[in-house]
Amino acid sequence: MKVSINAVKFKADKKLEEFINDKVEKLSGVYDGIIGSEVILKLGNVETPDNKIAEIRLQIKGNDLFAKKQSKTFEEATDTAVDALRKQLDKHKGKFQK
Repeated sequence: MKVSINAVKFKADKKLEEFINDKVEKLSGVYDGIIGSEVILKLGNVETPDNKIAEIRLQIKGNDLFAKKQSKTFEEATDTAVDALRKQLDKHKGKFQK
């Protein structure tokens, strides 16, 4: 699966990119119909400490799945977004198994 990472108005370091790749690629173990994924990292409202936003779009056959989460770190936001996508994938798989 191809994971495309796009950091808006900043440069994501190699460690963060590797973390995101690892987390997102684990989703292909849940559902093998994933074509690719796009991750967008951006900073939200600067006044709050939890201003890191991770948006993940999974390209699958049919409709794409999407999750957007905000947290104190990009790692934490990515983690919660991947968890949300895992639930969506389980629901999506359930539709096709019936």
